Parts: sequence; C-alpha cells; structure tokens
Amino acid sequence: MKITYIGHSSFKVEIDKTAIVIDPYDPKSFGYDFPETKADILLLSHNDKETTYTKGVVGNEFTIDSPGEYEMGGIFIYGLPTYHDAKEGSDLGKNTAYLIDNGDFSILHLGSLGHELPQKTLEKVGDVDVLMIPVGGNYVIDAELATKVISSIEPGFVVPMHYDTKDSKYDKKLAKLEAFLKEMGAEDDVKQKSELNLSSTSRVPDETEVLVLKPQH
Repeated sequence: MKITYIGHSSFKVEIDKTAIVIDPYDPKSFGYDFPETKADILLLSHNDKETTYTKGVVGNEFTIDSPGEYEMGGIFIYGLPTYHDAKEGSDLGKNTAYLIDNGDFSILHLGSLGHELPQKTLEKVGDVDVLMIPVGGNYVIDAELATKVISSIEPGFVVPMHYDTKDSKYDKKLAKLEAFLKEMGAEDDVKQKSELNLSSTSRVPDETEVLVLKPQH
C-alpha cells in the first residue's frame, strides 16, 4: 500500500492495482496546481467546490460522494456521516469520513470534519492504521480538537492535512502545521516523507506516530 499527499486535503491511496483519490482541490482556490492524477475510485467528502475538482482526476470508474458501504476489487469503503461544523451541519452542511479497508490495512480520511466523533461512529471505525485528519481550524477542527479526535481513535500513523502553507493563497485563514505539531508534542521528532509505503501491518507502530507527508503539487 502506498499513500501520497497531493496537497490540502487530497491524497492518493494505492492498494495493489487500485488507485483511490480523495478530495481533489481546485487550483484556483489555493494558488497552486493540482497535478493530473489517475484514479480507479474517487472519494468526495463534501460538496465544496474547493475540494471537488473532478477535472483533475482521470480514469475513475467509481465516484463516491455520500455515506454508505461500497466495494470494488476487494477494497471495502465505508462512508461515515459526519458534519462540516459543530452544529450538526446547520452552518456548513454535511461531511463524509471515509474508512478504506482491504483486509490488511485500515485507512481513515476525515474530510472537512468540524467536530469530535460520537461513540457510535468510533465503534464503526474500529482499529485504524493510518488517519488523515484536518488540523487548520476556522471551518474544520483545529489543533486542539484534532488531538482529542486522535486520542479517541488511537491510530498507528496520523497524517495532518488541511492547514496553511507558504504556497497557499486560500482566502480562508487556516492555522499552520506547527500549531498542530506543538499540540501533539511532536515538533522535534516528527518524521517527514514524500510518501508512506506499507508492505505489512508489522510496520504500523503500536503507539500513535505523527507523519508529515510532503505535498506533490
């Protein structure tokens, strides 16, 4: 399994011969390119135009944009209903978190989550090997709330997303990555990689480890 970070909240997950792209961002909203990316499955967590840039994704046979249970090529995808805000969607609407499971690895992408996860959702999530979580605040969870969500899930790897970068020209102010790393106490020992490759679950740490993936844009 290989995970690459395209940028903002967009990732490419490759499991065997299946490529999954999540939340492709609109380059006009962020000021940097979205590299044309091939996918067999496209996941969209919410309907904001900033993260539904389907023109940047080619070849996708299967688009998922709502809660439910799905299967393709032995990969099971569970869309979990959540909200974009802490008011049950009354301000910013709904959000779908996606749990991807191929029987070996379990990956959870929280989209533009705006609240802590309720117990009934945590029970559906179960054990998570890799968690992609927004940390930038403003209209998603911030660093402090993200650490609470991480503690409730206890994943192996946690990959932060949805934060401000020096290249971004996004008009909605987000916190920088450093605020999250400080909250997690990981400023000095955080690992940075261009991609995450996992061939065996034995490589997933028992204690949660923060992993910063470098964006591909």
